Amino acid sequence: MDTMETLNGIFREVFDDPSIILKRETTADDIDEWDSLSHINLVIAVETKFNIRFALGELQTLKNVGEMVDLIEKKIRK
Repeated sequence: MDTMETLNGIFREVFDDPSIILKRETTADDIDEWDSLSHINLVIAVETKFNIRFALGELQTLKNVGEMVDLIEKKIRK
């Protein structure tokens, strides 16, 4: 399973919405339930699943899901 597929499963679980289909261009504006609390839950779920940790500054610069995928893959390679 690739990073985007895994991330899509995490989004479906965190937002309790099996119909979510992520694209690289997906942003918080595209998912109704994506608020500050769900964002924290999402970050924790991603960190746990991929066994990585994000620095606060890293997350603030992300513009979309595609950039999140790139960051996850960069952290996995380290």
